Amino acid sequence: MDASIRKLIEEKMAIPVVEGEDKRCTLKEAIARHIEPKMSLHFTAGVGALVYELVRAFWERQPEFTIIAPSVNLHLVALLKNRIATKVLTSFAGINYPSPRPCPVVQNAVASGAVQLESWTMRTIPQRLLAGAFGWDFMPTNSLIGSSMAEENKDSFKVIDNPFSAEGQIGLLKALRPDITLVHGAVADAAGNTILTYPLAGDAYGAWAATKGVIVSVDKIVSTEFIRKHAHLVRIPAYSVLAVVEAPFGAHPIGVMQHGLPEFEPYAYFPDYDFMTMVNEATKDEATFARFVQEWILSVRDHDDYLSRLGNERLLYLKGKAAVDAWLPETVAESARVNFDRAPNAIERLVLAAGRVIAERCKEKGFKNLLAGIGLSNLAAWLAAYALKGSPQEVDLIAEIGMYGYLPRTSDPAVFSFHNMHACKMLANIETALGFNVGGATNRCLGILGAGMIDAHGNANSTKISDKIYLVGSGGANDIASTNQESLVVMNAGPHRLVEKVPYITYPGHKVRTLVTDVGLFEKLAGRDTFTLTAYLPADPAETEAQCMQRIKENVGWKLETAPTLRRLALGRKEDLTLLRLFDPRGYYIGGK
Repeated sequence: MDASIRKLIEEKMAIPVVEGEDKRCTLKEAIARHIEPKMSLHFTAGVGALVYELVRAFWERQPEFTIIAPSVNLHLVALLKNRIATKVLTSFAGINYPSPRPCPVVQNAVASGAVQLESWTMRTIPQRLLAGAFGWDFMPTNSLIGSSMAEENKDSFKVIDNPFSAEGQIGLLKALRPDITLVHGAVADAAGNTILTYPLAGDAYGAWAATKGVIVSVDKIVSTEFIRKHAHLVRIPAYSVLAVVEAPFGAHPIGVMQHGLPEFEPYAYFPDYDFMTMVNEATKDEATFARFVQEWILSVRDHDDYLSRLGNERLLYLKGKAAVDAWLPETVAESARVNFDRAPNAIERLVLAAGRVIAERCKEKGFKNLLAGIGLSNLAAWLAAYALKGSPQEVDLIAEIGMYGYLPRTSDPAVFSFHNMHACKMLANIETALGFNVGGATNRCLGILGAGMIDAHGNANSTKISDKIYLVGSGGANDIASTNQESLVVMNAGPHRLVEKVPYITYPGHKVRTLVTDVGLFEKLAGRDTFTLTAYLPADPAETEAQCMQRIKENVGWKLETAPTLRRLALGRKEDLTLLRLFDPRGYYIGGK
């Protein structure tokens, strides 16, 4: 080759180690330069340091933001104070750990009118953002139809006759385009090319849709050479990014994962459950939450100060818990405090019975996938999956944020536990999990759901009792119940829970065929669209059928229909009870600590 040509190639084709505009700055600079009052701001899951800085910057300024977030919980609740946000679009607003329940600070903000809360679902928010990113005015969906959300959100949701089918309807979601999206990623280069680790939950759709751009915080700023080496994990390109901030543990108290990539191990850390519990306890009381905001946000100088308050020992512990095999020593430690010999309590009896019913349904109808909600429904699905493991009717578990085919590990009952992510067959995003695995044309999914209340038709409510009494919202429940093949609900009974008519339909009941409660089993028999009691669940082994029936009548708020012959629900094997207690050794869901 001619020397001049070789020189030209070497000069022009050389790949630089560092490339692009340097957008590095501090958290304070990023917020001050780019965020203005009245903006609409989208927060991806796991944004911590940026939220804290935003609250510090605008606490006294009443900026009246519109907030878009998949969930409003933990530190994000601070955005509902002092008119930082006056409108919120979310799928869940409440306490999320250790179990989902209403958050008094959120309830007070909604009831007082300080915050207008728009209820959506875990899937429809990223769908609206994706439409905005692609420049479409709307996005089709099968979610929401038949729910109260469809009625409340008529300005942004329409139902039309399906133009490509002789029958059926389709929903249309209005595109959503926030001004700025705030993201925490694993790593980025100085220009803003950002790697998000799997599962992606809402993915980068909000970053793509942001009209003004993206503010990114990451655990480490790396070279462009590093970015090119892992280009398949880059979800946000530099041209969309306004500012890049290096903030180690910037997702705290949420974690950041890596999966089989040694280069990412230094940036992986587990969720801080103790801190999450502390924050959630604080949100139960306005004065206590005010003290949390003062101590952990307003009086904190910067992110370095925040980390120093957490302490190195705590941070190293969170890194250690992110290891692939960390669940095993944790199980050994936790199990030492569990009494495996005591008789099952009422909640455990419900979960054990529900697990057997779920396994029976899978065998009977050939379901291949289970997607379960948080709490008792989740634990019942785990028991069913292990009961079917190795059989011809083996099933794969799915979690909404993009987890598929996971085998739940012991020691942690949280459905999104990082321990479980290490045991997945596929990691993707919400649209893959809920749009294809659960609701796709070829899905073979049984949804296992919970509810705050349910009626005889299977219509369920977890959103609100009135305009003044907010519960928690849909999360992914509506997406699941609207699109899968069939749904089964697991919940405690009570006259205020099994009601004649729900005041709000979070998800419609047309695909809900089975209801398992702590008093018995209700099913929609052939040709009927309401529940019939088909089996009873004794509170203890000595309880007679007559005693069970009396308890059932006291706990059902609709006109009770009973099958001619009732069976007694079985609880299964002793090893199922042992496994259940290993899943939840602290009794967060099942009690009996």
